[in-house]
Amino acid sequence: MLRREAEAFFAALRFFTRIPVPAWVGHSAEQLNRAARWFPAVGLLVGAVGAGVTLAALAFFPPLVAVLLGMAATLLLTGAFHEDGLADTFDGLGGGHTREDALHIMQDSRLGSFGALALFIVLGLKAAALAALAVGPAPTFLAASLAAHALSRFASTTLIFALDYARPTGKAKPLATRLAAGELAFAALWALAPALWLPPLQAALALALAAAVTLVMARWLVRRLGGYTGDGLGATQQLAELAFYLGLVCACG
Repeated sequence: MLRREAEAFFAALRFFTRIPVPAWVGHSAEQLNRAARWFPAVGLLVGAVGAGVTLAALAFFPPLVAVLLGMAATLLLTGAFHEDGLADTFDGLGGGHTREDALHIMQDSRLGSFGALALFIVLGLKAAALAALAVGPAPTFLAASLAAHALSRFASTTLIFALDYARPTGKAKPLATRLAAGELAFAALWALAPALWLPPLQAALALALAAAVTLVMARWLVRRLGGYTGDGLGATQQLAELAFYLGLVCACG
């Protein structure tokens, strides 16, 4: 049982980051099917790296510079996996008039105007929000980073749980299975635990905004595509993460 769960965790880690995993893990569709429950746990690791680099850089640089260095660390760690999904999703849904057009555009590796604008706005707002949070206590900033990365990946997990996969094949196809309620609850524990370290009002507002963004994305993907895609999961993660930071900043104000 423990080995089976370890394989699922390492499968999620390998899928979403560039961190090497043990050779004994192997490769199988079953591992990836079980990996969704571990998405928030991977988010904790990514958030810890980003926060660690930012907090270390604050000893030498202004908050915005330190935050950008922390963001760069997470991009290197994940290979900009979710950011790529954000760009592809906005290119497809912004430029495609029909479902088929949108899905075709989302498979194009070239970056279009809608995708570039989405990346610029989302990453810019994320940097500004994190810079505002970085001037506060270090433990609060660490908790914010952990919670945002874990919860936003749980947001993507809820789409896998609730929606159908929009393509017959694709890079998220091995994950395109219905999760059991127990698996979703397991993922929720990893996602919500870091938020307990935050002030209750801040955490509540941040969670509410992230949930609202997730619902909007779910409705948009269903209306335009009939379900989610791997790119749609990445876009949802990025927008939910941003919404969480904005909620924290709003509550602080």
